[in-house]
Amino acid sequence: MAWIILFAAGVLEVGWAVGLKYTEGFTRFWPSVATVLAMAASMALLGVSVRTLPLGTAYAVWTGIGAAGTLCAGIWLFGEPATMARLFCVFLILAGVAGLKLVTPQ
Repeated sequence: MAWIILFAAGVLEVGWAVGLKYTEGFTRFWPSVATVLAMAASMALLGVSVRTLPLGTAYAVWTGIGAAGTLCAGIWLFGEPATMARLFCVFLILAGVAGLKLVTPQ
């Protein structure tokens, strides 16, 4: 269950990171509210997951999901470049996340 909670926290991290773009420097009210709520929910779920999972593993997985997901969202939503080098680096991040999942008890 802790891994599912951690995954949800990572997805919410992608949500708030993308939300930052839409807030336009926190000058737009509703996008800012949604972004702050996603931040709070992401942190809360990360906090719940570290009750069971090792802190270093949980944090690395959380940031890995956030980084890879945000990069993919940037490509999809904002037309950022999808070069082979960028996609390979995302693959490496996801391989690290999967590796941590495989070697961490629980």
